[in-house]
Amino acid sequence: MSSTMATRLSDLFGNSRLIAGLLVNLLSSICIVFINKWIYVHYGFPNMTMTLIHFVVTWLGLYICQKMDIFSPKSLRPSKIILLALSFCGFVVFTNLSLQSNTIGTYQLAKTMTTPVIIAIQTIHYRKTFSTKIKLTLVPITLGVILNSYYDVRFNLLGIIFATLGVFVTSLYQVWVGAKQHELQVNSMQLLYYQAPMSSAFLLILVPFFEPLSGEGGIFGPWSFQALVMVLLSGVIAFLVNLSIYWIIGNTSPVTYNMFGHFKFCITLLGGYVLFQDPLSLNQGLGILCTLTGILAYTHFKLAEQEEGKSKLTQRP
Repeated sequence: MSSTMATRLSDLFGNSRLIAGLLVNLLSSICIVFINKWIYVHYGFPNMTMTLIHFVVTWLGLYICQKMDIFSPKSLRPSKIILLALSFCGFVVFTNLSLQSNTIGTYQLAKTMTTPVIIAIQTIHYRKTFSTKIKLTLVPITLGVILNSYYDVRFNLLGIIFATLGVFVTSLYQVWVGAKQHELQVNSMQLLYYQAPMSSAFLLILVPFFEPLSGEGGIFGPWSFQALVMVLLSGVIAFLVNLSIYWIIGNTSPVTYNMFGHFKFCITLLGGYVLFQDPLSLNQGLGILCTLTGILAYTHFKLAEQEEGKSKLTQRP
């Protein structure tokens, strides 16, 4: 572990407000995975409808935040964010379908493929260059995901298709979010405030074509009070996840958030095996270890490059 990473971690733990923010993010990020999986397994609540509820609750939460002056909304032209809103729908729906169809281990590992895909998109489309060390870290990440998926005893083709689509659309969304923030001169919360209701409108149009509205498995079906409470709770936690992500990145950096993400990654995997009795073979364990080694190496080299870039800037006359 580099001294840079150790210094950054000691700075984190010296700030009580930041620790509180990290704890909120840790608990909400882990809870959302387990609550959603619980809803799919025990209630069979329709995926797109639950995503729509998440979007509406997120928008209402942001509306309350801007009324409390946590952020100031900025007027944006709908045509400027329509693709972003569509990709937001796609990434949440496909990610939830991946969670619904796969074990938590396969779902969680598949998400790590977002980093290699983002690098590929930025290299091919945006002509961005990355060091050889960064590119080499993608080998153990990819190899670990393939190993885990191949030896997953609950492997299913549909789940892998959903996971692949989820990774691709998520990567596009993350690249576009960065580009749109720069282009429109807005922060993440301002962007999400306009994006969430637009995404809700798209899903509202699509839901009747893909999911029943009434009867068994429909939004207006005979759901128990417990099921409805769990879905609403899932929406509130989804809002807390989004809010805490933006707060942590705004008060630290995306790299610090990703470092913290490795810890959540391990806890979520462990929770999947404990709560849902997801089976784990030795080869899957090796795959998980391989992926974790790759993402830790990626973060280490990324931190080192950023520090090197900062030192070069300060040395300039």
